[in-house]
Amino acid sequence: MAYISTPTRLQRSIGALLGVHAGDSLGSTLEFKSHANIKESHPTGLRDIVGGGAFQRPAGAATDDTDMTRGVLLAYFDHQQLLDNGQTNNAEGHDVAKLAAQYFLAWLSGDWPGRQKGRRPVDIGGATLRGLEMFKRTQDPERAGAGIGQAGNGSLMRCIPTGIFQTCRREMTQQSMRISAITHDDARCTISCAAYNTVVYALLKEKSPREAVDEALLVAKSLEENCNQDTGCAVEKAIRLGTTLSVADMAENGPESFVGKAKGYVLESLSIAVAALMDIRPLEDVLVDVVRIGGDTDTNAAIAGGLLGARDGVDAIPPQWREKLQFREEFERITKLLVESIERNDHCKQDSYSVV
Repeated sequence: MAYISTPTRLQRSIGALLGVHAGDSLGSTLEFKSHANIKESHPTGLRDIVGGGAFQRPAGAATDDTDMTRGVLLAYFDHQQLLDNGQTNNAEGHDVAKLAAQYFLAWLSGDWPGRQKGRRPVDIGGATLRGLEMFKRTQDPERAGAGIGQAGNGSLMRCIPTGIFQTCRREMTQQSMRISAITHDDARCTISCAAYNTVVYALLKEKSPREAVDEALLVAKSLEENCNQDTGCAVEKAIRLGTTLSVADMAENGPESFVGKAKGYVLESLSIAVAALMDIRPLEDVLVDVVRIGGDTDTNAAIAGGLLGARDGVDAIPPQWREKLQFREEFERITKLLVESIERNDHCKQDSYSVV
């Protein structure tokens, strides 16, 4: 195998978060570009984080992908702080989904690093905006969401902290779905987040990529209802498709396997991430090729980067990429604190691999 086989839990955890950030920042330069456009301007791919793109971001700046991932990360940090301080009776403070939603509102309103206070994000998905406006009114994660039929990748891109920091299998599945549903409550989105985080959860336990994907297939199968035996369940089918795809082939020939041309449909982003995970090449080469596919380049690369970082560990991310990332130091610091807390207090170390 080309990737490092034995990174520590801390290295994998930091790698997962910085993998999201690096994929996001690398892909943002070519966001909205088609495969043909990218092949003409970057025939061998964009190999450095240079900024620019549709919104002229500085090199290493977070887009909404990393910003919202940060919101979930901070929610877990706040939750752990309450536990460490003995505040076990603070019910609202222990609702990670609500904490995450409140951070999303802060991000939406401009109370966010790197942005003028009060200034909204330059780029936000329609489902995300509708879901956050609903949460602002209800203050209830169970009564938000953009509704059935909205199946973009806007919750899959941010869900990875749950796979890293929720160490009980059942709660990890439930929280993945609840945090998705704040904005993306369509089952294709909520179940994709649960399946994706199952992969992360397994990789952190040093399962192989194939074993991790098999665990995700079990979760998808258990959560999807009313499946047609001929066509298969949507999320399960997307995962299986990912195991048959070649990232290198899609980078060279385009996203012909996808009706939506990899432009933001959650199931296509999930398939690309699974294909990236199964690709034995170094993380850098795989992420460069994910961006070459075109379409929703930053989000596809962020989602794939999270799995690759969990697989290979932080040292697999090129140093020249890492040093540019806007939230690198914060992500590293918080992850170290949270992983140390997990290692001291994890009551789910022997958690079984029962499905849900």
